[in-house]
Amino acid sequence: MSGCGCDAVQPGLMPVADALEQLLDHAIAVSETVEVSLHDALGRVLAEDQLSLVDVPPRDNSAMDGYAINVGGLAEGQRLTISQRIPAGTAPLPLEEDTAARIFTGSEIPEGANAVVMQENTTAGEDGDVAWVEINQLPELNGNIREQGQDVVSGQCVMPAGTRLQAAHLGVLASVGIARVKIYRPLKVAVLATGDELVMPGNELKPGQIYNSNLFTLQGLLRGMGFEIVDLGIVEDTLQGTVDALARAAEQADCIISTGGVSVGEEDHVKPAVEALGELNLWRMAIKPGKPMAYGNVKGVPFIGLPGNPAAVLVTFTILARPYLLKMQGASVLLPNIFKVKAGFTRAKKIGRQEYLRAELDNGLAVLGRSQSSGVLSSAVVAAGYLVVPPQTEVNEGDELEFVPFGEVIN
Repeated sequence: MSGCGCDAVQPGLMPVADALEQLLDHAIAVSETVEVSLHDALGRVLAEDQLSLVDVPPRDNSAMDGYAINVGGLAEGQRLTISQRIPAGTAPLPLEEDTAARIFTGSEIPEGANAVVMQENTTAGEDGDVAWVEINQLPELNGNIREQGQDVVSGQCVMPAGTRLQAAHLGVLASVGIARVKIYRPLKVAVLATGDELVMPGNELKPGQIYNSNLFTLQGLLRGMGFEIVDLGIVEDTLQGTVDALARAAEQADCIISTGGVSVGEEDHVKPAVEALGELNLWRMAIKPGKPMAYGNVKGVPFIGLPGNPAAVLVTFTILARPYLLKMQGASVLLPNIFKVKAGFTRAKKIGRQEYLRAELDNGLAVLGRSQSSGVLSSAVVAAGYLVVPPQTEVNEGDELEFVPFGEVIN
């Protein structure tokens, strides 16, 4: 255990589950709505239930290439004349008695047919100008037929309000004839970074300076969630400068997110600046990395203060800030799916905070590659997700632990 006591149980630190519960209790969803086309709906949250305009499929159709027949009275080995050909997208004629119709996947079943025999179970040929097919294996009644409304019935709710639209959702909406949807207005999130040591990429670094990676991490996460970003840039390390930046942010955004400056050092001005303009409701979480995370409001506008270390920004945003923002956006699903994996390593050291290790998966085992330091973001690039280690837990190889895939929290 390190001499600073950073990994010991520290009184006053709020457990992750309690912090998340309080954050979600405080989140108030936006009420304004706008209508957009499906082309612009990816990542947006539905503001009303979506009802199908049609049956899907709209008619009975063939599940494969083959021959539409009426199985009544037929025997295996029987030869039938082919009376019509039904490509997809064409309306068939009624099936003539004692004939077969050549049919293709997705084509409408003709009236009078009650099964489709797959072409692999037939032998086809011609006698002069007459095409025929021999049925080598009879299908069951209604075999290989996708019935009208099998997927969706007209008037059915295909998607409830609160659904955050992804690619498959858009496809389903299009399949039932919906071209435009009512969504909640996208959140405006103000982002600011504190620290005189920060420099934007493209500029030359001077002694003591570092590039502002947190801005790009946050912008990527927020854009991936479909939010509008108000970029307030880098704030000077003074109390007045921080107060002024937060006041500007409160005028322009639905939520404010800062990085850095939320600890208790002499140059950490975010906490007193927030308290000068509003209040802090939560401060200092039992999470690693990311202990100095804060939540409150600035002139009534929600404020989330993330740590300054890059990996801590990623963890605290995805685990705590993201569900809060999703609830503000009106989404119904807020938390990621969590899976169980086995640890592929042993670690005797017990940590006093709930830890989120950037882990790779190797044959189903969670392994640790690069450094887990809160200042090392590159480990997240090669990792598959977070391995969650509860407080005061010794890890032994083969132990089953919770695992949060990045695909559940970074999109």
